[in-house]
Amino acid sequence: MSQYQFICVLIMAVLTYLPRMLPLTFFRKDIESTFIQSLLYYVPYAVLAALTFPSVLYSTSSLPSAIAGCVVGIYFAYKNKGLVFVALVTMMTSYIVSFIC
Repeated sequence: MSQYQFICVLIMAVLTYLPRMLPLTFFRKDIESTFIQSLLYYVPYAVLAALTFPSVLYSTSSLPSAIAGCVVGIYFAYKNKGLVFVALVTMMTSYIVSFIC
């Protein structure tokens, strides 16, 4: 490994470690603000949705089949169906709509 590569890896390691280490050092007491607590509670869900939704739209060769599968998946998830059921119905819907469109 060259010196340049070693420096790059070292810089990346420091920059990825800082966002994980800084909250632990600065927030030693319990967070009392309900706004901050609710913000920290919902951030993982928002990030997961922001990462997943674009790939849902581009997961098939046609946009209408992806949208139909997404709508059906959201509907059955809202009705508290199981994860396997929602995934299977979503895939079948997307597959059927891709033949229609």
